[in-house]
Amino acid sequence: MSDIQKIIVPDVGGDEVEVIELCVAVGDNIEADEGVVTVESDKASMDIPAPFEGEIVSLSVSVGDKIKEGDVIGEMKAAGGGSSDESSAEESSSDDASQEEAPKEESKSDAAPAASGTSEVIEVAVPDIGSDDEVDVIDVLVSVGDTIEKEDGLITLETDKATMDVPSTHAGTVKEVLISNGDKVKEGTVVIKLEIAGEGGSSESSSSASSSTEKAEKSEASSNEASSQQESAPKAEASSETIEVAVPDIGEDGEVDVIDVLVSAGDTVEKEDGLITLETDKATMDVPSTHAGTIKEVFIKTGDKVKQGTLVVKLETSSGETSAPASEKPAEAPKQEAPKKEAKKQSSQQGESQNRSPVPPAPEAKSTGKAHASPSVRRVAREFGVDLTQVKGSGPKNRILKEDVQAYVKAELAKPKTAAASGNAPAGDNVLQIVPVKPVDHSKFGEIEEQKLSRIQKISGPFLHRNWATIPHVTQFDEADITDVEDFRKEQNAYHAKIKSGLKITPLVFVMKAVAKALEKYEVFNSSLSDDGESLIIKKFINIGIAVETPGGLVVPVIRDVNKKGIEELSRELIETSKKAREGKLKAADMQGGTFTISSLGGIGGTAFTPIVNAPEVAILGVSKSEMKPKWNGKEFEPRLMVPLSLSYDHRVIDGAVGARFSTEVAANLTDLRRIIL
Repeated sequence: MSDIQKIIVPDVGGDEVEVIELCVAVGDNIEADEGVVTVESDKASMDIPAPFEGEIVSLSVSVGDKIKEGDVIGEMKAAGGGSSDESSAEESSSDDASQEEAPKEESKSDAAPAASGTSEVIEVAVPDIGSDDEVDVIDVLVSVGDTIEKEDGLITLETDKATMDVPSTHAGTVKEVLISNGDKVKEGTVVIKLEIAGEGGSSESSSSASSSTEKAEKSEASSNEASSQQESAPKAEASSETIEVAVPDIGEDGEVDVIDVLVSAGDTVEKEDGLITLETDKATMDVPSTHAGTIKEVFIKTGDKVKQGTLVVKLETSSGETSAPASEKPAEAPKQEAPKKEAKKQSSQQGESQNRSPVPPAPEAKSTGKAHASPSVRRVAREFGVDLTQVKGSGPKNRILKEDVQAYVKAELAKPKTAAASGNAPAGDNVLQIVPVKPVDHSKFGEIEEQKLSRIQKISGPFLHRNWATIPHVTQFDEADITDVEDFRKEQNAYHAKIKSGLKITPLVFVMKAVAKALEKYEVFNSSLSDDGESLIIKKFINIGIAVETPGGLVVPVIRDVNKKGIEELSRELIETSKKAREGKLKAADMQGGTFTISSLGGIGGTAFTPIVNAPEVAILGVSKSEMKPKWNGKEFEPRLMVPLSLSYDHRVIDGAVGARFSTEVAANLTDLRRIIL
């Protein structure tokens, strides 16, 4: 018998349905139950699945065609001639039928009369969802009385990594729904009670029996594999093992750029050696190796974007060194033999589903004319008005997931409104009504040189623009008498030089302590506006960011719990942090959690400036170069060392009077250090 078989439309629950998408093309190799075409009725959309694994030989339908149960939509050639065996099994009267299949057919025919013409109510439960813990139900997709097909979604679950639908195991009518929105479920929780038809029950029973046989065979094979692995375990301990090294937690929700790949296949690395160098909008950092060994494969190249969980390298460790005991990871061995493409795909899926950024970068638009997505995903897309041909799929074979649609919507909403390319009037969609700058050819006026902005400048520029344009700044100027503080500082530095402690105290440390004391008194300066702008978030910790100049641009590392540390401890931490910043070794975590920022230009010069508030903080203090000035003491003028202070704050949160009091408080704390210990 020919190994080419027709693809026939199954029961689609209606007279005729419309073909809305061709999921495959002639020549494609697809797996069993993978969608061939997607159809849509007045109630739902669904995929017409492939009856077996194989190659698409022909398609006899187009988008817009109407089809019904029994229609032929194409032809398939079974992989490895598998369809021939299936045909033999169907023609049970043939002399060439397999002897192993005959008993199965007999048992099916015996079971058929019992099931024929009757109905049965079954329970459909949550399958293995890859999590031992309970997960949230965020949507119930069916209700009592609904007629559903096999694989139709019943409920939508949300884990800490992804959202997924729980599919129906059979076609039938929903008799009872046992789950509500907001419930928590886990593997085995009953979702619905489903009434299935007698004939369908027979079919399902045989399908179930076949499935059980397959599972038993797989289980037996797995058992044999496990046994062989256990037998060979002593040998493995003395041999090498290949492990996967992925990007750890880097303190960023979104993807970051790879600016350097430090290893190549064949290199020998030690534990903690750098594999790749990443650059965020705040710092650069290396991803270290978790083990010592030899690089077998590198999956990342310069210019790629990665996030937590992205696979970096495959590493062959010596002496059976692994990231976990062999007994805890029996399935690692077969995974290690998987092709490179599969490893990359799995890593990509894991990375995409973990810790999604609140505003991810906009996916690359595509216009292939077709989109590979499940009915539940199509429903979500219709609700948001999303053209699925513009969404980049991250699932198997580029299938579009619900998370991809959500990420696309968020990215579109986050896109800045574009200003008009030319003209003197502001563009209508320009929210701030800013007149764009006309392009100018500067070279016609003389010689020019174009210098690229550093990465930090390119990333921080839009944030500074946003902060300046959206925060109503007020800057309060003041000055503090630091004559006594400076005398004390010089005495302490002379003492440390004498005992050769290596410690040097800078004036900035005293400013930090003075600010921390003032923040304890005026907690509104240690706050942030809530996202809806309706309330203040008062922080009970004081973490001060210090603006540090580096060759690549300005960065702001955070010194934590300034109010709880002494002058000497802060001095050591400030020196160490500034050194790491200038060497580009700061981690993302080193620049997070700030509640107030200090920007000091005292070592350069100037009398005053207007620092820009570092959102979501509400205030920033600028410190300029100190200068000796004549000050009246009531009887005469005497020389005093004065330091200019420039306090910028968010006027939505802080009134002018409170701003002036805070500035005065900081100046008073600097003038008399005894106030800090009160």
